[in-house]
Amino acid sequence: MHVAVLLLAIALVIVVAALAALGAGKLARMDGVSYPTALTRAAVTFAAVITLACTGAGALRAFLD
Repeated sequence: MHVAVLLLAIALVIVVAALAALGAGKLARMDGVSYPTALTRAAVTFAAVITLACTGAGALRAFLD
């Protein structure tokens, strides 16, 4: 049961990170930047969301043990 919850949580984080990256890239393109710059901003946003989720999970782990 724990493995299923973990896999669903990971999938949810990846979907949220992808949506945030998509939004960041779209907003960058609407701002008038080039495609490589918009892709870079989207990649940075994706990495930031993944990093934030890992940091939050690490902080919560201390309370759940």
